[in-house]
Amino acid sequence: MTSSGRISQSAFDGSRLRVILLLDLYEGAQQEFLDAYEHMCNQVASVPGHISDQLCQSIENPSQWLITSEWESAPPFLAWVNSEEHVETVRPMHSCVRDTRSMRYSVLRETHPKQQQAAPKAAKAGNAARQVQARVGEGVARHALTFTVKPGSESKVAEILAGYEAPQAQVDDTTRLRRTSLFMHGNRVVRAVEVEGDLLVALRHVARQPGVRAVEEAINPYLEQDRNLGDEDSARVFFTRAALPAVHHVVADRPEPAGLRRHALYYPAKPGKGMELARLLSHQDEAAAADPNGTVYGSTVFQRDDIVVRLIDITGEVDADPLASLGIQGAGKAGELERLLDGPAIGVEGSLETERNANRLLSHADMMPVTDRTAAHS
Repeated sequence: MTSSGRISQSAFDGSRLRVILLLDLYEGAQQEFLDAYEHMCNQVASVPGHISDQLCQSIENPSQWLITSEWESAPPFLAWVNSEEHVETVRPMHSCVRDTRSMRYSVLRETHPKQQQAAPKAAKAGNAARQVQARVGEGVARHALTFTVKPGSESKVAEILAGYEAPQAQVDDTTRLRRTSLFMHGNRVVRAVEVEGDLLVALRHVARQPGVRAVEEAINPYLEQDRNLGDEDSARVFFTRAALPAVHHVVADRPEPAGLRRHALYYPAKPGKGMELARLLSHQDEAAAADPNGTVYGSTVFQRDDIVVRLIDITGEVDADPLASLGIQGAGKAGELERLLDGPAIGVEGSLETERNANRLLSHADMMPVTDRTAAHS
């Protein structure tokens, strides 16, 4: 990881990942849950990047359980947890579980007492080699949802989504909605949120708001994937499939300039190349954040499967520096981006190194803004 900018989220720091899942079971569902867990273990054991998992039961409240798993790094876990295979694997657990809470942590430091006693110098050297630089937090979590609507309904959906009443920003003493940005690219909708405090608490708060529920019901007839928000399983599957996690966030380590403008860019990756494309854009944005004269002040990269969305806050117009706006810093990086992109957006008469072709791709990738709401005092 570089030291440029302030990086608060990253799936690409090379650290191992510890995933913690807290569960509250229904009374009498323990055996059904254990059977479902064994099935899940058999499935996840063959997933690349998976190291181990543990199942624990509270010694104080037998309905409270804990599943921990360890992964070689974040990317293989994200690929698994956002896959259709995972959706089907965990489905049997839904009828057993009253409530869940998932947390994901990078492993920054680790000690092995027995190993250190046997070979302290070697152990310390190995531990030091695994040390990862801590990210600089600002108390803000970022997440996005994406889904598609039926072709021909785009303008109606945009009208509905732009007109809803904003939910109350203050959720509780420690959690607050900071910003919601909503964009469309063709018939694809992307809604990104920034939350101070607990992301899950904020998302549940938003889902309970009457105005938000009315909007969600209003767009139901236009969705390509059917859902029934009155059915808990249907809603859970929809929002699981719609999740578009933030895999990297960086902001320049300098005072925020006046007049920042927010854009969202959509990058369709070639099959199987979504994570590689997200990694490339993330590293390029770290370089952009280190440039004191750069136009890109902050960037968040979201990725799921082969869908990559990059949310950027820039100074000036997006086409003033098309390469930087696309996330290209330095010679040869345009070719790397071209190699990973799917579709004929670039054209045939040259590469992205030319301003004409960069502007062509930029106009194709730039998403249509629907609404961008910032809470007061954010």
